[in-house]
Amino acid sequence: MDFFARQEQARRKTKWLVGYFIVAVIAIIVAVYVIALVLFSGYQSSHHYHHYYDGEPAVALSWWNPSVFFLAVAGVLAVVFGGSAYKTSELAAGGSAVAGLMGGRPVNQDTQDPQERKLLNVVEEMSIASGVPMPQVYVMDGEHGINAFAAGHTPSDAAIGVTRGCIESLTRDELQGVIGHEFSHILNGDMRLNIRLISTIFGLLCLATIGRILVSTRGGSGRDRNLLVPIGLALVALGAIGVFFGRLIQAAISRQREFLADASSVQFTRNPAGLSGALQKIGGSAFGSRLESDHAPDLCHMFFGNGLGEPAFDPMATHPPLPERIRAIDPAWDGRFHRPESELQAEAGRIRIPRPPPPMPNVLGAVLTGAAMADEIPVPPPMPSTANFNGVLDDVGNVTPEHLAYATQLFAQLPDSLKAAVRDPLNATAFIYALLLAEADPLQATQLAEIATRTSPALAETAAALQRDLSPLARTARLPLVNLAIGSMRNLTPEQYSQFSDTLTWVVESDRQIDLFEFVLQRVVQRHLAPHFTQVRPAPVQYYVLKPLQSDCAVILSALASVGTDDPAANNRAFAKGAALLGLPYAEMLPLRQCGLDEICTALDHLVQGSPQIKRAVLAAAAAVVGADGIITQDEAELLRAVADSLDCPVPPALGGE
Repeated sequence: MDFFARQEQARRKTKWLVGYFIVAVIAIIVAVYVIALVLFSGYQSSHHYHHYYDGEPAVALSWWNPSVFFLAVAGVLAVVFGGSAYKTSELAAGGSAVAGLMGGRPVNQDTQDPQERKLLNVVEEMSIASGVPMPQVYVMDGEHGINAFAAGHTPSDAAIGVTRGCIESLTRDELQGVIGHEFSHILNGDMRLNIRLISTIFGLLCLATIGRILVSTRGGSGRDRNLLVPIGLALVALGAIGVFFGRLIQAAISRQREFLADASSVQFTRNPAGLSGALQKIGGSAFGSRLESDHAPDLCHMFFGNGLGEPAFDPMATHPPLPERIRAIDPAWDGRFHRPESELQAEAGRIRIPRPPPPMPNVLGAVLTGAAMADEIPVPPPMPSTANFNGVLDDVGNVTPEHLAYATQLFAQLPDSLKAAVRDPLNATAFIYALLLAEADPLQATQLAEIATRTSPALAETAAALQRDLSPLARTARLPLVNLAIGSMRNLTPEQYSQFSDTLTWVVESDRQIDLFEFVLQRVVQRHLAPHFTQVRPAPVQYYVLKPLQSDCAVILSALASVGTDDPAANNRAFAKGAALLGLPYAEMLPLRQCGLDEICTALDHLVQGSPQIKRAVLAAAAAVVGADGIITQDEAELLRAVADSLDCPVPPALGGE
């Protein structure tokens, strides 16, 4: 199943969620109506008893009372939808909000803790390999079970959280398997569905919450107290219906997607023993994957392992049983679970031997190494370049072991200056400026002077130094590093982000030329950072057919065709090839003035609201345009990668040659 099919499946799952939610609300309305009707009839009978001397007949229970029914409907809808809206607003920030609910602590990117450094290295490698911006990483220090989650509306606001037990109990290979599982949820479109599920379940549980408040109320007269307690107990009982449907919805939505995420993780790492070992340690650990947080019942569907333990009623389980998950990826498993070494050491009373302090830095060696690398920065050997657009589409949202190996080798061979820059918020902005600096004076000098004026002289100097470090670096390595820089820049202050955004716009426009690569790079960076600083909600799907988007497609295809060559005839042929794939055989390539930066921005804003299948068609046409001459060069592949990212279609690094 490809990326677009997985996204479409997640969208269909959202429709199922709506269906389950409607059934649950109807069940609660019926229950509320019946209880309210009985209480109302009881009140009428009691009232009638006091006037029995007038000779009035006894009141018979009628099962249809429009007033009571409409009051029940209005009350339930107000409570359920009000609760869901409240939780939706609370989680608007995305993954960071979910991490906050679970007591997660953000991991500092320059942490010296060896376990946290191991975690960050694994996430950084997976970010480069997948084409997904570096998620925010959190550790839940109070949780000793082995568990993890990925949360967010889109990759732009994604967060990955792991328990303290996870990073202390698992080896690097096992942790990589768990993180690969969580990245699968990011790529498969599960995160947004999971957050909607949290809001839905919270709305269904609101009646029980109100009931508990009423039962515990101590104020008021004895008569009021006698009235509030039965109402509260009734609401608690009704809340049980919401709890039942909430857990059932969690299981129905989440259960099968765990198998898919396990399989994807093994595909990413080509190491089933890593993920299998993590699952085996969950089974052997005294803590298992249990979570202690009060919010665990509402969020358990988005975790790597079952955070509530094994339920008595199997259809209520949000995760498949551990033996089934292990045998699905490791058929040779012997059926035995393994106790984490950290727990065995703790039980034996052993004292962990602290690691020796790192050796003093070899300054002379670093200088000589830097001098040697100034000639050529080694990068992993490239793979054959992509020769057709099918290869580009196959890469979207799919991470291969080759991509993961590329990421590991690339990051290991980068100069320390670039590693440090992409991990520091302010230096990460300098890294982005360095990517856009002109190669020669006088324009570069003008750009650096303006950067110094708008930010600081030190930042301009850093950008100049990083530009020199970037010069020998292969083009293939530049955009992957942008993903890591984006993760760091989420830690900027709002004022620093505003300053960066304005300066970035000036640098892009400083050469007064239409450079689609620079523009798309700017758009990618700002699009991933804007949700964090401005609380911009992700655009919902608005277009399910291509017809309303034809003019936007023409803008993008014309812009792509114009950057290929200076031959108008060749550019027109390239445009026609892409247009034919979209069913636009008579469309004409737009002149350059009609596909400028503003027009491209507007077109991408519209296209990102298309359905997954529309995005697939647009990317196929775009790839056909840049590959019209029979081959997609490295620069063109990276350009396509940036355009795909603008459409929420992450593409791993291009592994082709120069």
